[in-house]
Amino acid sequence: MTTTPLSWQELAELATAQFTPLDPVNGATNAQARLRLFGQAESAVRVTLYRDNHAWCPYCQKIWLWLEEKQIPYRIEKVTMFCYGEKESWYKRKVPSGMLPAIELDGRIITESDDILLALEQAFGVLGLGMKDASVLPLRQLERLLFRAWCNWLCRPASSVRAEQHNRQQFIDVVAMVEAELGQTPGSYFLEQFGTADVIFTPYVERMNASLYYYKGYSLREDNPRFGAWFDAMESRSTYRGTQSDFHTHVHDLPPQMGGCWENGEPQMLINKLRVDHGDWDRLPDATFPEPENSRAEALYRTIKHHVNIIRVNPADDQLFDQALRCALTYLIADVVCIPPQGSDSALRYLRDRISVPRDMSIYAAKRLRTALEVTAALVGDAQGEPIPFNHRRDQNPANFASN
Repeated sequence: MTTTPLSWQELAELATAQFTPLDPVNGATNAQARLRLFGQAESAVRVTLYRDNHAWCPYCQKIWLWLEEKQIPYRIEKVTMFCYGEKESWYKRKVPSGMLPAIELDGRIITESDDILLALEQAFGVLGLGMKDASVLPLRQLERLLFRAWCNWLCRPASSVRAEQHNRQQFIDVVAMVEAELGQTPGSYFLEQFGTADVIFTPYVERMNASLYYYKGYSLREDNPRFGAWFDAMESRSTYRGTQSDFHTHVHDLPPQMGGCWENGEPQMLINKLRVDHGDWDRLPDATFPEPENSRAEALYRTIKHHVNIIRVNPADDQLFDQALRCALTYLIADVVCIPPQGSDSALRYLRDRISVPRDMSIYAAKRLRTALEVTAALVGDAQGEPIPFNHRRDQNPANFASN
């Protein structure tokens, strides 16, 4: 055990040696890209996607995933959602409602995710079967039914135990309908081949999986075999993995977006909440695909890229947190335990709680970084960081990381 962490130069050299950044323009789906070409010329771009900075918006994820699956060249402009900062004036001039997502297709602004998909289908063809196909229409209706049952259970505090159980059963009944639909085809997708129906279900089902685990003690993925197989099939797609978030990110970004998410206080819920907030993050059913070998190096690379701003926005003293962060990163990449300065435990946990997937890094990289921060913080105390706000996320104002 040592108290001397690696320097920033030494950490940067390790990151460079062990991690090769992907090509954001032509490589795999990623949250950092501002332009996606899929090997085509920039002159082929007809679409600009306006999405949120943090990749928290479910409707943005739907359009993002569709474009990636179809490999339509497009530009990305990132916009601030109200819950984590002021929306840019340039965007309000372009889209007076401020709605996200929006696209600009051949110079025409289109909002509302369903209208956007319809316009994209008309311009570029359908993904599998289209939005108005007779096989897709009832699935779109079922997705909305599932969404309403989820909101009714998650976003309205139950007046009694009986009311809580009623809302739970109402959701489970709709899930049974979805399970039945998934059982109609020999594969794991909603129809015989991956397509529009899967894209439509993806954003909110991903958020249901996270939020119900944390706030209600219910595991959508583990308790429903066909949903579990669907998640597994989705995670086999690099396009989905590039847009996929983790439980910790979702359960804390959802409350201000949804108007509140309410715990039921049941024993399993309390166990799950502790696991999401404090670890063990490997035990969470938010990702089951094999961990990439370079996950630690990715976490190191992405942290180093923004370490100046990460230190600046942390509530702790800059010099104290600088050393503490290097201790955590030394443990992350070299498996060497460094004792951080006294009083840095809350600062390390402040960062632990504000890693955002996939904005900052992929799921497994985030798991490794959270673990390194927690292990290092525990060496000097159990103080927690400033609580994550419930009614807004101004603590994640993207202006602090404008270069991302």
